[in-house]
Amino acid sequence: MKRNKISIVGAGNVGATCAHWAITKNLGDVVLIDIAEGIPQGKALDMAESLPIVGVDLKVTGSNNYSVTKDSDIVIITAGLPRKPGMSRDDLLKTNANIMKSVTKEIAQYSPEAILIIVSNPLDAMAHVALKESGFSRDKVIGMAGILDTARFRSFIAEELNVSVENVHAMVLGGHGDTMVPLLSYTNIAGIPIRTMLSEEKLSALVERTRKGGIEIVNLLKTGSAYYAPSCAAIEMAEAILYDKKKTLPCSVFLKGEYGVTDSFLGVPVILGKNGVEKIIELDLSDEENAALAQSALSVKELIETIS
Repeated sequence: MKRNKISIVGAGNVGATCAHWAITKNLGDVVLIDIAEGIPQGKALDMAESLPIVGVDLKVTGSNNYSVTKDSDIVIITAGLPRKPGMSRDDLLKTNANIMKSVTKEIAQYSPEAILIIVSNPLDAMAHVALKESGFSRDKVIGMAGILDTARFRSFIAEELNVSVENVHAMVLGGHGDTMVPLLSYTNIAGIPIRTMLSEEKLSALVERTRKGGIEIVNLLKTGSAYYAPSCAAIEMAEAILYDKKKTLPCSVFLKGEYGVTDSFLGVPVILGKNGVEKIIELDLSDEENAALAQSALSVKELIETIS
């Protein structure tokens, strides 16, 4: 039986940790690609040597040549410059857009049937670049953002209430940046509405911390940005697709009128399965949430127009 093949572009912290999560979940053969000579090869060899300990039979390959990615089922693109203190995701826009164009052309050449998961920042704008450059259908180019933002929100709520993270159910939509929209109306603790457990003031503080979750880590690390949670989120998407789980997750997808947004990527709930995005779910939002989502969409469109 043919094993799944997952190629990861970018062998930095995010890409290498994606590879690590994929191996521990036994998702398939892993290819790690980077322009830096020796880095993907060395990290791949190190991970390959862990396989007897993990107890999985996979192939882990590192290369500077995209030809080894041929016939990948999933390609996770993490390539690009990371944020540094004082930088916004938007500061990375033009440099990372050029990197994304180059990477996507290579991937489309060698794996025309692959599903792309975009992790590079600014996330929604980079997904837009990947869609246009690849020529793929919109169901096969998906941005990783909402899962990460939602995980941060859930983590902060669990910490505040001293409850299990598994009991915290939430959904964060919108662009991956300061205009993201945590949906308080859909947030609950084991079915108990969050507004019955926390004050509006405390909820506002948790929402704001979620929006600043990435820069909080950047400021602490000083020499890089988050990678454990982002990579874990990307692999949750890959797993849902490869195992055809029909899992409902918040992802950045190209909208054609859904939520009143046209021709732009935005984080919304979708069902992920073997075909990529199998359904976009339109939630009944409050007026306040609708307005916030519209504002977030506007911010993303401005970035896309800047690239164009």
